[in-house]
Amino acid sequence: MELGRFGIWTFDFEDQPASMLRDSVRELEELGWPAIWIPERDGREALTHAGFLLASTERMAVVNGIARIGSRGARWTHGAALLLADAYPGRHVLGLGFGGAQPGVKPLDAMSEYLDELDTVTSANPLPEAPIRRLLAAYGPKMLGLARDRSEGAHTYHVTVPHTAQAREVLGEKAFLGVEHAVLFETDPGKAREIAREHLHDYLTSEYNVAKFRRLGYTEADIDGGRGSDRLVDDLVFWGDLDTIVAKLHGHLDAGADHVGVQVIGVEPGESAMPHWRRLAESLLPR
Repeated sequence: MELGRFGIWTFDFEDQPASMLRDSVRELEELGWPAIWIPERDGREALTHAGFLLASTERMAVVNGIARIGSRGARWTHGAALLLADAYPGRHVLGLGFGGAQPGVKPLDAMSEYLDELDTVTSANPLPEAPIRRLLAAYGPKMLGLARDRSEGAHTYHVTVPHTAQAREVLGEKAFLGVEHAVLFETDPGKAREIAREHLHDYLTSEYNVAKFRRLGYTEADIDGGRGSDRLVDDLVFWGDLDTIVAKLHGHLDAGADHVGVQVIGVEPGESAMPHWRRLAESLLPR
């Protein structure tokens, strides 16, 4: 899967009108960004969102990071992904994920059943010349194993460089590993950690994310009731000047990632991170 070494990962498009999305993604493509990752959060449906961004660009890959399996039946996911693969050969990546805790539902079982249905769907829809490309959101060894065995690889979110090394061990050499990491252009430690803690709060208070951090060796003192210790915050959000951030992002590649999706935080809702994306492009992208 060729997505380049670095891409954009952003929530920002959830808060912006279509005209701003179109202008932004076109500029990102002109800057040389090879891929953009989009989540599914507040009702902007994942596959129509991907289709809009693909239609607005000519070369850039668009990756769902993630399309929630609880948001649509497997038949409709299959049909939408077929159309995007046919219309934009090699440019759409269907990133699937469980999308949060649900009482009584085991993520691994739910994902396995969804993939079973996805892989047996039949329809009148014509098959594309280029196949559907699929990734799974995965953190623990069992879900990473499922990603290795039943997709082209894994997408991880809010993880550390050591986790990337662990994920590569599970995935083996051939499976794709795409890693999201948040960055913040703030050099004052107090301000940086305050902004980072606000961003991380929901993740530090959700059971399945806390379990992920515990597996990585963080303690209850590091979780700190959802506040997060300096150590944990600094590992999950790379803050500082451009050179510091760029050096830390390369740590994921050194640990075995194929691609890093860079999420710029500290941008007000409705505003654009474009000034930061321009700066990052100068340092991260080949010329």
